[in-house]
Amino acid sequence: MIKSLYLHTMWTTPLFISGAEIAFIIFIVVMVFGADKVPEIARGLGKGLKTIRNATNDIKSEVMKSAEKQGLDTSLADDVRKEIDQVKEDLDEFTGSVKRR
Repeated sequence: MIKSLYLHTMWTTPLFISGAEIAFIIFIVVMVFGADKVPEIARGLGKGLKTIRNATNDIKSEVMKSAEKQGLDTSLADDVRKEIDQVKEDLDEFTGSVKRR
């Protein structure tokens, strides 16, 4: 229940913006650009974000390859990820007994 409530609030209030503020922003965007241009703008933003994500992944993989060639320890990220996952599991176990049924 708490986890679903957290996820719900996370998606409905990104960056601490309420639903009314999001609706107002959408209203202004529609008024400025027109209803027919909004899908094109959204499509362009999606393509741009995809390009940025792909470039970031390419840079990350090149850095990892370079680090492995130089003999640097690249398992640090894996160790941190494992520790984070362990803390999440421990937190879920702890909150499991506290959650309302």
